This record gives sequence, structure tokens and C-alpha cells, in this order.
Amino acid sequence: MISLNKKSGGRPIKLGENWQRRFAGRKRRERRREIKAMLRYTAKRFLSMVVTLFLVATVTFFLMHAIPGQPFEVTRETPESVKVALEAKYGLDKPLFEQYLIYMNNLLHGDFGVSMKYKGQTVVGEVASGMPISAIIGFGGVLIGCLIGSVLGAVAALKNKGPVDYIVIILAILGVSVPNFVFGSLIQRYFAVEWQLFPIQGWKGWIYAVLPIMAAAFTNIAYYARMLRTSMLDTMGQDYIYTAKSKGLNQGEIVRKHMLRNSFLPLVTSLGPMCAGVLTGNFVIEKIFNVPGIGQSMILAIQNSDYTMIMGLTIIFAFISVVCYFIVDIVYGLVDPRIRIAG
Repeated sequence: MISLNKKSGGRPIKLGENWQRRFAGRKRRERRREIKAMLRYTAKRFLSMVVTLFLVATVTFFLMHAIPGQPFEVTRETPESVKVALEAKYGLDKPLFEQYLIYMNNLLHGDFGVSMKYKGQTVVGEVASGMPISAIIGFGGVLIGCLIGSVLGAVAALKNKGPVDYIVIILAILGVSVPNFVFGSLIQRYFAVEWQLFPIQGWKGWIYAVLPIMAAAFTNIAYYARMLRTSMLDTMGQDYIYTAKSKGLNQGEIVRKHMLRNSFLPLVTSLGPMCAGVLTGNFVIEKIFNVPGIGQSMILAIQNSDYTMIMGLTIIFAFISVVCYFIVDIVYGLVDPRIRIAG
């Protein structure tokens, strides 16, 4: 069917072209609406991130100043002039609210303070030296835990209610129940003291990272094995699995193309929040193996009552965690439009 288009000077066009143009215009409008929704969603999440960091910094500052005692080791014999000089150097002689304003202004300029215990040691410098070590242990533990845990979880789901399944369940329960410091102490005793396969503690080369990574991976193995087993059992009961079997696909193709692909989604979504814990360090493991990571720095700061170091590390930990969650939220919004509409 043909009609005359007045805008084109009476040139005859097909009615199908009109529908195509209307459909293309509708798609463009829908695309613009999706972009606007995603921008609103991103702005809300970013504002929430900023408010969270502000509250963390504020609460941390006032809590540290509410703790009884003082950050300096002074005795009765210490001259009063020394105490006054120390307080003036770190701004502790000013009113509390004025100290708060100065501290927040310094944070905005990237100045997290200088250690009150170690001369010339800054919070940023401590993080720069300790975070790479913590990242090696953390990411190593997550990678090994994900690989071994995924294999155990998949085998347990395929051998459901069999001996292998029960063994994996027991291992998963042990991995979740036994604390890291217990498992770390055990492998430290047998692998380092009894069998002398690895050094007992310290950080002088890659071989020193083996035992800390093993200790960090123990809980991750149990976590991923349990999660993948549950996810695969749920996937195995879906209609499309029965459809694939009715089409004559063999078990290997069904597991590889349908079961694993859909069962890994919960694991992928859990990697984002877990990265925050990886970058902020494994406090107990680093302490047991005497690893100079960022977690060890936090423990030493607490033991030494190093106020500026505690506040700076806490805020940096919170920043890393909030940014990781922010990235995960944005990825969720891109993958699932329902999330950004609801958000």
C-alpha cells in the first residue's frame, strides 16, 4: 500500500516505512529513558557513598577522642612543656570541634595524618607499603578458594546424597566453623615446624606467602563449595534442564552449557563485596604469620593507641569497601533493569 508524504514533496512511500520510523523512534525514546534511569540510579548510589564516608569519618573522629587516656606515653617526670609541645604539634590543644573541622578539611585534600608513635610515618605511606602484600594474600586466598570450592561444590551437587556429597558438606561446615587463626596455627605447626616445608613467619619472598594464602583460602573453599552446591541443585530442578535432557544432550554438555553457566551467577555477584575484604587485609592471618600487611598495621596502631593511624586506616578501609559496593551496585543496575528502577 502506498501513500503520499507531504513532507517529502509528495514523494510516494510505503506505509511499512512509516511503521519502521515509528518503531525506531520509539526505541530511541526507550533508550533515552533507560540512560536517564541509569544516571539517576548512579547519582543516588554515589550520594549514598559520600554520606556513608562522611558518617564513618565523623563517628571515628569523635569515638577516638572519647576514649579514655592519651596517645602519648608521658610519665610524672615528663616536663609540662613537653606535653604542651606535643599537643600543639598534633593540634590537640585546640577545641574539639575546631580539631574536627581541620581534620575533615585535611581529608578532603588527601591528608590522612601522621603517626603519633613513629616519626615521619604517614597513613598514606603505611597503606602504600602494606596494601600490595595484603592484596597478594587476599586475592590468592580468593582465587584458590574459588577454584577448589567450585570443583568441590559441583562434584557434590552431581553426586547428591552420596558419600562425596556428605564429605563436602562436612568440609564446608568445618571451614565455616573453624576460625582462621585455628587453621593458621595448625598449618603453621605441621608445615613449618614439624615438616619444615615452608618458613614459619615473615615476608622475604614468594615462599613466605604460601602458608598465609592457604589459611586465607580455607574459609573461601568452604564458602564457595556450599554456595555452588546449593545453586547447582536449584538449577538441576529447572525446566530447561529437563528440556535439554529430552533433546538428547549428554550429561557433559548439560553440565557445561546449562548447569554451570547459570549456577555461577551467585558466585560472581559475591566476588565484589569479597574484594573489599581482600584489599583491607586479613588481620588475624597477618598477625599470626607476622606479615607486614595493612591488617598488621591496623593491629599495631590499636595496640600503640596511635590515634591518627587508627582513624586514617579506618576511613581508608571504609572507602575501599564503599567503592567496591558502589561498583557492584552499578554493575547490578546495568545487568538487571529492575534494580535501577526500584532504586
